[in-house]
Amino acid sequence: MSTNNYYKDAETASVLKLRELQMALPLLAAEFFRGIADYTAVRTRLGYAYDLRIFFTFLSEEVVHKNIRDYTTDDLSKLTATDIENFMDYLTYYIKEDAVKENAPQGKSRKLAAVRTMFKYFYGKGKIPANPAELVGFPRLREKAITTLEPSEVAKLLDTVESGEKLTAKQQQYHQLTKTRDVALITLLLGTGMRVSECVGINISDLDFETYGVKVTRKGGDEVVLYFGDEVAEALTDYMLLRGESETKDGHENALFLSIQNRRITSRAVQNLVKKYSRLVTTLKNISPHKLRSTFGTQLYQETGDIYLVANVLGHADVNTTRKHYAKMDEGHRRRAAKAVKLRRD
Repeated sequence: MSTNNYYKDAETASVLKLRELQMALPLLAAEFFRGIADYTAVRTRLGYAYDLRIFFTFLSEEVVHKNIRDYTTDDLSKLTATDIENFMDYLTYYIKEDAVKENAPQGKSRKLAAVRTMFKYFYGKGKIPANPAELVGFPRLREKAITTLEPSEVAKLLDTVESGEKLTAKQQQYHQLTKTRDVALITLLLGTGMRVSECVGINISDLDFETYGVKVTRKGGDEVVLYFGDEVAEALTDYMLLRGESETKDGHENALFLSIQNRRITSRAVQNLVKKYSRLVTTLKNISPHKLRSTFGTQLYQETGDIYLVANVLGHADVNTTRKHYAKMDEGHRRRAAKAVKLRRD
């Protein structure tokens, strides 16, 4: 497959993987996936397939002892809310390929969402008389504070990427080859708040230095243009001088960011390089590309106070998602407002 069309290739790979997983699921799964195809992304359906494989494995081991492929909607119609609650309990610890697997509340919630969606579909189609999954509540999720870098840490991170200070001797050998790329990549993440999947999918033709814009493909397939400032433009310009000299592998000619092997860089590689540099800056924070995204969102909200702008730039489909993440900053603004009002003047 050509990797010049990164997103098309990724979607094709997901479709093929989904077909493979369906061979280990009941025949009813194929009907379910076809039925929700018009309003779900293929990656969403692929995630459902992984989670439903665990669900039907549980059923075959603990509820109705039969081959997974033989399950029908009649079997689903006999399940109760208690069966699904037992599945949630099963998820806490279960054995897979001689290894113990465990799920935190977030993992359990994701798997219950897949089961709920399947039951909702067949109930809506009249294939089952009730929807017991709707009666099972999601696990309570602990609120996690947003981890971000302070402005001083951002500056220190970029300085570290540029200098390679504190890297091991072996890492410094590679650093000489990747320094300009790494500076451009991390500066772009920090300066736009784009997702790592959006970053690795950028082609050279997606960059426009006249408008300071870069075209990215969001989750769901929508294309948008994100705009960047002078610092990002400078880092990208330096990188493009070297990028133009690279002899890329076939199919990777238009990829913006390349690996050491001169192939399009992967999301995993970006995650690893962000962790490599950030560990040299802070040992108290576990920094990932997503934390760089949160750092951008936090700074943008602090500068503008416009939650709708932040949601739009970050590509959140629902502004309530953004508001939930940045609610504590709203509280800080309200506290400062209260202190600013003087009821008695000296």
